[in-house]
Amino acid sequence: MPCGYCSVVEAVSGLTREILDRARRSRDARFDGRFFIAVRSTRIYCRPICPSRFSNDSNIRYYASAAEAAQAGYRPCLRCRPEAAPGSPAWTGTSAVVQRALRLIQDGALDQTTLGKLASRLGIGVRHLSRLFAQHVGASPATVAQTRRLHFAKRLLDDTRLSITDIAHASGFRSIRRFNDAFLTTYRKSPRELRKGKRFDANESQGAEITLRLAYRPPYNWDHMLSVLAMGAIEGVEVVTVGGYARAVPTPSGHAVLHIRPVAHTHALEVRIRGAMPAELPPLLASVRRMFDLTADPARIAAALQCDPLLLLLIGRRPGLRIPGVWDPFECSVRAIVGQHGGVRGQLGVLKRLVERFGQPIESVVADSRYLFPTPAALADANLDELDLSRTHREALRRLARGVCDKVIRFDAPSEEINRLLCELPGVGRWTAGYVELRGLGEPDAFPFGDLLLRRLASNGEKALTPMALEERAEGWRPFRGYAVFHLWASEQPRGSRNVV
Repeated sequence: MPCGYCSVVEAVSGLTREILDRARRSRDARFDGRFFIAVRSTRIYCRPICPSRFSNDSNIRYYASAAEAAQAGYRPCLRCRPEAAPGSPAWTGTSAVVQRALRLIQDGALDQTTLGKLASRLGIGVRHLSRLFAQHVGASPATVAQTRRLHFAKRLLDDTRLSITDIAHASGFRSIRRFNDAFLTTYRKSPRELRKGKRFDANESQGAEITLRLAYRPPYNWDHMLSVLAMGAIEGVEVVTVGGYARAVPTPSGHAVLHIRPVAHTHALEVRIRGAMPAELPPLLASVRRMFDLTADPARIAAALQCDPLLLLLIGRRPGLRIPGVWDPFECSVRAIVGQHGGVRGQLGVLKRLVERFGQPIESVVADSRYLFPTPAALADANLDELDLSRTHREALRRLARGVCDKVIRFDAPSEEINRLLCELPGVGRWTAGYVELRGLGEPDAFPFGDLLLRRLASNGEKALTPMALEERAEGWRPFRGYAVFHLWASEQPRGSRNVV
């Protein structure tokens, strides 16, 4: 057991030992993924909702993440399946370098490259990166990456009919031998044994539909999420119905079609993906998690915001409100620049013409999804004169696209750097950059500075706050200013909808 485990036992993710014990005994789904239970006698770690019988308190250890439990020598429970837990918010508020490193690892940065190259990308040395992970995460970068690969592979083994070879490659393992060795070491069973004789259809890996469930912590305000997505849906690209959300997205092999909907009587969204190769699944699912804000911890957010009387009232009206995202940061940046013109109808009209003129036409199983959103390459040298935009904002779109193509603007960079680069574009200010951080990057503390509607709504019926007064008040909403913003915007719908396209 690592020498520092005692402190982990006493408090995890801001929860005391007493709260952890109570959450474990009640099997409270609101804590699912927020911490993990390790049993010393069996050397197994579980989710808080595990249906197995309770162990003696003296045998229990708590960890903030699955990687931390794995680092301590525990293996995943086969009954509650820790790999199916909601994404861990355990690292919220940690070092900015660590947060960026974790995002890159979750996107597969260590699947195809070395720890040294990851450290160089972050601008630090390997030893310093390892020290930061030991301090903030309690596990090494390699353990985090290995846990991610194993968990994703286990989900594909259990929930799909993909071949074991395809699952190994999709999960980031470089060889079948390493894949098998990792499973034998972690689960004490081979992948084939874990699958328990399930048969697979060889055609599934060639583009047939794959269905997975992504868990979240309740409550989840699906009605608000769907209303915002419907309000800003681009005709020809996105389809929003009472049943869910659908669209086509680009992939290295062509394009894939996604359908997302809530699953009744569960705390999960169902994601159906058609047309993607197995290796393309992890980034697609990462985008779904970010867009639908599946790693949010509603209880923690509510506790942080309820000190503001106005927000306390709004949280009561919309418990479980999430930040509705946009499929990718480039698309969000384009939307934000276009969104500076007119109302929602005018903005969506411009986006529709942009898509029809520069998006790639596709044949899709979704009747109203006929185009892929334009790529940076398509817009970098495009003639945008026919769009109902000012010359300044047409130039902003071109420079944005060129910057992404030339890798001057990288959306995997620190959010502060992305904010700075966006603000250097003509006609783009702090509001637009903050909006992209909020909806394109999924930053929970992002804030669209200078928003006129927020200044009025935050005044609670009195004279609109000054920009400085709003910023001062928003300091009390940290580190969840983004959720406060959407609670305020939601309180004014449909008039507030102009801000959430």
